[in-house]
Amino acid sequence: MIPYLVVKALHVACVLLFVGGLFSQAFAVAAGQRGDAGITALVSTWDRRVTVPAILAVWLTGAAIAAEGAWFASPWLWAKLTLVVALTGLHGIQSGRLRRLRRGDPPPAAMRASHTAAFIAASVTIIALLVVLKPF
Repeated sequence: MIPYLVVKALHVACVLLFVGGLFSQAFAVAAGQRGDAGITALVSTWDRRVTVPAILAVWLTGAAIAAEGAWFASPWLWAKLTLVVALTGLHGIQSGRLRRLRRGDPPPAAMRASHTAAFIAASVTIIALLVVLKPF
């Protein structure tokens, strides 16, 4: 069995890669909507090779940590999971937009990078508070 702290450290490292990937996607979508195909190609490659495996690792290590701590009955964990599901969904939406931009399809309806980045930052901040404080 892998020691708990190793799983926790891996979880944190993968969360950082996931969040970084989300931010880079948001700005690549904005760049792609302005016609910068180079950025969209670069971020799409990074997404497939780094962000997607990081997301899978986040979910697997997070489940292992929650099971080890017997936290599945804790409301704070379900609040956190709601935000993680939203961030995972946002990743899917942004991946689809990047894919369409790379194919040369017309730019999708404007998704402001500043609003997306603010949502990501707020969600990650709330998640960190929930994990550290376990308020309920």
